[in-house]
Amino acid sequence: MASNVSNTSPTANQLVCPYHPAAALVDDYHTGDMICSDCGLIVGDRMIDPSSEWRTFSDDPSRPDPSRVGSTDPVLQNLATFIQPSANGFEPPNHFSFLKMDTTTRKLMFGFAMIATMAERINAPASIVSHAKTIFKQALESAALTHRSIEAVSVACLYIACRQEGVPRTFKEMCAVCSASKKEIGRCFKLITKVLATSLDHITSEDFMQRFCSKLFLPHEVQKAATHIAQKAFEADLVPDRSPISVAAAAIYMASQVSATAMSLKAVAAIAGVAEQTIKQSYKLMHPHAWELFPRTHLFYKHIGMLPTWKRLV
Repeated sequence: MASNVSNTSPTANQLVCPYHPAAALVDDYHTGDMICSDCGLIVGDRMIDPSSEWRTFSDDPSRPDPSRVGSTDPVLQNLATFIQPSANGFEPPNHFSFLKMDTTTRKLMFGFAMIATMAERINAPASIVSHAKTIFKQALESAALTHRSIEAVSVACLYIACRQEGVPRTFKEMCAVCSASKKEIGRCFKLITKVLATSLDHITSEDFMQRFCSKLFLPHEVQKAATHIAQKAFEADLVPDRSPISVAAAAIYMASQVSATAMSLKAVAAIAGVAEQTIKQSYKLMHPHAWELFPRTHLFYKHIGMLPTWKRLV
């Protein structure tokens, strides 16, 4: 994991961990997060990607003249550049030159632009953007996706890239950054994985735990307990056929209810992107085994017997 630790003292405009203000923050370039080095809380997720390349084209080597040139994105190779003649020599591509492009090139440009925009909205780093573009370019060559929405295909490619890079997002998170329906994105996702014979690791509750807990501003102790609860629930086969996301949400709700930072079911459902009833079903299966699911060393703020039954979840 590429990361950089910032040891500067906090200022008025600097992000700090609410629980450990003096702790250094780790810049995780893979996920785009800023993480507290003491407790692991995600403090910020709008980090600027520092991986862009710059070159100097000044006549004087000693004079700084950094210029951002070209594209280092390999998937943009072989795309034609159209320069229009004019009275003054040449002018940049315009609407008419865009129309002269072949259909495939136009689709690539539209798809790449959509991927870049949506990736920015979910704070995905440049590595995931490049990966998603590569998948999109390969998918576009398949006849099976010819009549599918470019937007839906783009979102599906970004979803797959996030999964393969180890930072998965939920379908609801992807739907929130586009106008394509969940159903259409799901269809494109299945088609792409089939056509490209793409292998995807199974998602686990752990994949979402840190992000969900951080968005709820829960302390590390609650996150640690929730992660343990979800793991034990799967190991004991208490939640068969339940999605990792709903189990993660139920575990977070359970862990928070015996802490000083109890979360409502509505708040957890909103962050996890699943229905409250779905979380209730997972919680119903886990609640009778609460004693076995919590870590042995967990410090309870409230007695575990005070956990609400699934019929009284609020």
